[in-house]
Amino acid sequence: MPLIKYNNQSLSSITTLPASIPTGKLKLISSQTASNSASISFTTGLNSTYKIYKFVFVNIKSISQDDDFRVNFSTDGGSNYNVTKTTTMFQATHNEADTTTSLQYQGGRDLAQSTADQWLPLGGINNDADNVAIGYMYLYNPASTTYVKHFMAQSNSVESSNLFYSAHCAGYCNTTSAVNAVIFRMQLGNFSGTIYLYAIDNSWV
Repeated sequence: MPLIKYNNQSLSSITTLPASIPTGKLKLISSQTASNSASISFTTGLNSTYKIYKFVFVNIKSISQDDDFRVNFSTDGGSNYNVTKTTTMFQATHNEADTTTSLQYQGGRDLAQSTADQWLPLGGINNDADNVAIGYMYLYNPASTTYVKHFMAQSNSVESSNLFYSAHCAGYCNTTSAVNAVIFRMQLGNFSGTIYLYAIDNSWV
């Protein structure tokens, strides 16, 4: 494939672009809001129409102190959330007093061929009035019946000792069945907050 060279000196001078340049954009599929709820499940919208999906979670607040926000996946439309996963996690931390900082691999929070829920934020989420957790998760090609399903997530949260966590998780659902439902829930109790499901309009892929 020959290289294409643009002679314009700035992007503002370009009047047309080749059809092969990607122009993907976010498309809102659905959103759900929890209010002292046990879980939020997305059982529709994940299909072969798009290859990349993005979940955005906003103002996630635990009803209980020091609770953990997690995710799991289903291949049977949400009847069971027990897909086998292998994942890895690391986190950066910093407290308000500027006395504690770290950057660590979290071997106790990753999974190795496990059907358990995957941690998203690390450290128990603080239920103080001014603290919430936020973040996002990408899920790639969930409708494939050939490949495993990769996902990666980033989240921010504050735990009860006012320690801030920036957590990063990546892994794959080790199944060639289509992943067609996703659940978000706490480890111990209920939560509030909103989760948005977007698709990336990637017809160029």
